[in-house]
Amino acid sequence: MKSSKEIERSIHKKYRNKLWSPFIRAIREFELIEDGDRIAVTMSGGKDSFVLAKLFQELYQHGKRNFELVFISMDPGYSKENREHLEKMARQLDIPLEIFERNVFTASQAMTDKPCYLCARMRRGVLYELARDLGCNKIALGHHFDDVIETYLLNILQGGITMAMMPKLRSKNFPGMELIRPLYYVREKDIVAWRDYNNLDFLDCACPVASGQIDSYRQRVKELIPRLKKDFPQVENSILAATKHVHLGAVLGTVSNGEETSFLDNYKTKG
Repeated sequence: MKSSKEIERSIHKKYRNKLWSPFIRAIREFELIEDGDRIAVTMSGGKDSFVLAKLFQELYQHGKRNFELVFISMDPGYSKENREHLEKMARQLDIPLEIFERNVFTASQAMTDKPCYLCARMRRGVLYELARDLGCNKIALGHHFDDVIETYLLNILQGGITMAMMPKLRSKNFPGMELIRPLYYVREKDIVAWRDYNNLDFLDCACPVASGQIDSYRQRVKELIPRLKKDFPQVENSILAATKHVHLGAVLGTVSNGEETSFLDNYKTKG
């Protein structure tokens, strides 16, 4: 078993270009950290949230420390084994994790026969509440590059909307709170490589419902992208680029603050 220090060194040395550099790029490009921030790094127990926590610790140790960190996890109804494993991994990686119990799994399953979306929304709300009560003004989530492009494709293919997963968002229900995604440019395969190189064993899916699901729309999109890459090798970068280069004069309609507009509105006025 590697020590926490060895694991930290691997982030700065072996995986500097794959983890550290894209992490810093997102923070700078999207201005994710500002002076005086108190950031709640939210941890589910999976590989993404753990690498996010280690990257933040490294930034705090070697940066200018113009912000504060707390590491929080919400136990939404984990099994005894999963809860113990989460605690064990936090100890192994020297992460001062605070765990709060909220029985979200049971509540979301009782309210709908498709609980995953509801569960995610409930968990997000609880995390905002916990972070606010701890004096934080931001929560950091472990969504990575692959999540970003999969969500964009999923919105188009299933939802019929053009909508990206944003690198930061202001909360509508918790005034003064923001959500940030510092892993925006980090590839999932590089997180997997870091995990395997350090022989780490994180939780996969601790949800009693989702862990039994073999198929889902998101999984289908995840499997679609490698197939597209055979004909379009740059497809992942192209999908991300499409979220940054939206030609408003060449779309049929837009939505802003819940208000829909048609290209005809401007077309008629311009004559």
